[in-house]
Amino acid sequence: QVQLVESGGGLVQAGGSLRLSCVVSGRNFIMHSVGWFRQSPGKEREFVAAISGGGGVTDYADSVKGRFTISRDNAKNTVYLQMNRLKSGETAVSYCARRPEPLVAVTGPYAYWGQGTQVTVSS
Repeated sequence: QVQLVESGGGLVQAGGSLRLSCVVSGRNFIMHSVGWFRQSPGKEREFVAAISGGGGVTDYADSVKGRFTISRDNAKNTVYLQMNRLKSGETAVSYCARRPEPLVAVTGPYAYWGQGTQVTVSS
C-alpha cells in the first residue's frame, strides 16, 4: 500500500544543518498533504511541519519557525525538511507521514507513517 521512506538523518553539532528526505510511494502523490513529526527520548511524538499536496500551504510548529523549511518535489514523490540552527535538545527520531485522504488541509490526522530516521544533535 502506501509506503514512506525517510533518509538524511545523522549526527550534527548544535547550530548545524541537516536536510531530511521522504519518498512516498503510490499514485496521486500531489493530492496528499505530508507532514514531519519527531519523537525525542522519553517524550511523545510531536508535530514539526506539514505541506499541502501542491506545496502552496505549509504549517510549522512554533518551536521550529524560522529555522526549518518544508518543501516537496512532486516529480520525485519526495518531501524535504531543511533543518537549520539545530539545537542540542532536538535529538529525535524524525518521521514523515501522509494524510489518509486527498485534497484535504495540512491539519488533521495522519494515517501512513515511515520508519523514521535518527537525528542526533551534539553540544
